[in-house]
Amino acid sequence: MPGLNINPEYMGNERRELSLLELNNLVRGAVSEAFPGTCWVRAEMSDVRTNASSGHCYLEFIEKNPITGQLVARARGSIWAKTFRMLKPYFEMETGQLFASGLKVLVKVSVEFHELYGYSLTVLDIDPAYTLGDMLRKRMEIIRQLKEEGVFTLNKELPFPVLPKRIAVITSPTAAGYEDFLNQLANNKAGYPFYPKLFPALMQGERTEESVIAALDRIYHHIDCFDVVVIIRGGGSTSDLNSFDSYLLAANCAQFPLPVITGIGHERDDTILDMVAHTRMKTPTAVAEFLIGRMDAAAEELEDLQQEVSELASTILLKQKNFLQLLGARLPVIVTNRIERNRSFLQMAGNKLPASASAMLLRRRSTLESLQMQLQNRAASRLAEGTRFIQLTEQFIKMASPDYVLKRGYSLSLKDGKIIKHATDLNPGDELVTRFADGDVKSIVKNAK
Repeated sequence: MPGLNINPEYMGNERRELSLLELNNLVRGAVSEAFPGTCWVRAEMSDVRTNASSGHCYLEFIEKNPITGQLVARARGSIWAKTFRMLKPYFEMETGQLFASGLKVLVKVSVEFHELYGYSLTVLDIDPAYTLGDMLRKRMEIIRQLKEEGVFTLNKELPFPVLPKRIAVITSPTAAGYEDFLNQLANNKAGYPFYPKLFPALMQGERTEESVIAALDRIYHHIDCFDVVVIIRGGGSTSDLNSFDSYLLAANCAQFPLPVITGIGHERDDTILDMVAHTRMKTPTAVAEFLIGRMDAAAEELEDLQQEVSELASTILLKQKNFLQLLGARLPVIVTNRIERNRSFLQMAGNKLPASASAMLLRRRSTLESLQMQLQNRAASRLAEGTRFIQLTEQFIKMASPDYVLKRGYSLSLKDGKIIKHATDLNPGDELVTRFADGDVKSIVKNAK
């Protein structure tokens, strides 16, 4: 390496041994010799935090591949309190932006290497003209796109279940935050039953987006089995949370049909996934406390309803008791009055009964007499009709008899006692009897045709 001076006694074929301190001293000397002054560095700030007691600012500087978005460089940085007190308000006034993670900055730094703490950059100045970094611009573009598509607040608009007991948990099974979450749920003071189901996913690195979306897809196929979805992880630097600023992941969570609760970072971190989720909590433990709190709220509401029902039932029972007591006090009088009214009615009905019976009998007698007259008239009419029919029938029979026909000048020819109706019925030599009104004449047939 140009500019690196190493004692010749450490070179050559013979193995030379160094202690770690000796090696770090050599590296420190080489770094001091290579960077004796200061230099301006372009980088993106990440994991910016301020020590409340000392006032020093500690952060990370990162650089990403412009094509893949993956981290290609990282360095620890610090801004001592005296410099930070002047630099921060100046930068915020000039840029209109908070001095926070996600900003791409141009800083003047001194390059240092400490035997114990390693490589770091100490910030001495900053150029406010070098504005927002790629990370923040990308976040703003994703947020704008989600809002234009109308999905940014969809998950927040879902009704939260009254009893969020069946929980689909997306996290790494080895994450310390996952154990904290389970312990907090299992040891809740009220003893509420919770049923968490783990859907394993990577929670850092370049495959985080793909892994979490795949877990959401698995939950979707069993959506009726769950009340809420929880996405949690342990702590970590802000740069480790970059995967949760993904458009695809945010769009999937925003449109998921179950409420999504996040607990993926520290209180100072706010990812796009947090923004679109139904509820954002700072840690996995806080998510568990939130769920327990919702159960507490439901229990309190149930107790209030129980108290209201009890009070209402007591009021109704008291009213019914007073009513029954009043009714019991008035019942003898009511019964006596009803008996007296019925007795008077029966007496009046008894007095009217003879007259009513006589009137009814008279009406029935008149009806019977009327029916008797109608019956006699109908019988006489029917008898006259029958007599007339018999007379007509008798006359018809007389007119149709053979004697009546003979008296009118007709005769009948008989052969063997039977009337001859056709000439073809006769043969020569047949004996005929011709009957007249005044007697019979016998004859012999000579010719027959």
